[in-house]
Amino acid sequence: MATMHHHPVSIEDVVYEPELVRSSAARKALAALRIGFGLTFLWAFFDKLLALGYHTGWSTNPETGAESLDRFGDAAWINGASPTEGFMDFGVAETNWFQGFFNALGGTAFADWLFMLGLLGIGAALTFGFGMRIAAATGALLYLLMWVASFPLANNPVLDNHLLGAISVVVLALTLSGDTWGVGKAWAKSHLVRQYPILR
Repeated sequence: MATMHHHPVSIEDVVYEPELVRSSAARKALAALRIGFGLTFLWAFFDKLLALGYHTGWSTNPETGAESLDRFGDAAWINGASPTEGFMDFGVAETNWFQGFFNALGGTAFADWLFMLGLLGIGAALTFGFGMRIAAATGALLYLLMWVASFPLANNPVLDNHLLGAISVVVLALTLSGDTWGVGKAWAKSHLVRQYPILR
């Protein structure tokens, strides 16, 4: 019986951001963009978790049209509200080809947990600079789903901030932007990542 030998990747074989992006200013700009995207995902997570009032927690009185804010109230996920129901049930236009799909998915426990764990995981990875490949793949997928759910687009037949966000998170991973102002270098040197480079 043949014996298989696994040769772990040495630290010397690991590629770091300066080898891909030679300009220090460009690396810092990419890091700032990465952190900005990460904090955007984290903020969305906490706003939906707690109904902080920056999107989640507002309600409109159907009789008067007056808006009211209930921070940490019934709209918070921790209080039983669904973070996906409103957008997937009411935010998808009737003319969207996939309206039935999004309507059926919105408000389900599966969609709620997947969405919230995605926001938290992608946000943490981008903010701190670890697991950039997985964060880019899942972040791009989430952005693309929101892009499809937004059809028809209001201001452009194809482009919107979701599609540009999907492209941006992929660029951030491909340029190893987690190495600057993040834990990307230390993460890349870890035994786990050297054994499973997909985690880089």
